[in-house]
Amino acid sequence: MKQIKAFVHHNRVGDLVRALEEADFHRISLFEVKGFLHALRAREQDYSVDLGGKVINEVQVEVCCDDGEVSRAVEIVRRVARTGHADAGWIYVSPIEQTFAVGDNL
Repeated sequence: MKQIKAFVHHNRVGDLVRALEEADFHRISLFEVKGFLHALRAREQDYSVDLGGKVINEVQVEVCCDDGEVSRAVEIVRRVARTGHADAGWIYVSPIEQTFAVGDNL
């Protein structure tokens, strides 16, 4: 099993989640993060006093899937999350060693 972690612009997240769900990827998590992607508009940027520079609000999209589904999930993210800029986001793939269900029937 693998974890795909993608950092994308806010304006692409809705379409990305829909495309992933339509392709039967359902283990999806979303996190609001600050990052350094290329801002699409000036209003996307904030100045971080802590970091001493401009940052933008990004979304970290995590998808967990079987090893054989990784290339299909990555293709969806690359296609749907694009913005027209070369640095529209980043995708990372990591192995998952174990998974456990959370439930009452243990």
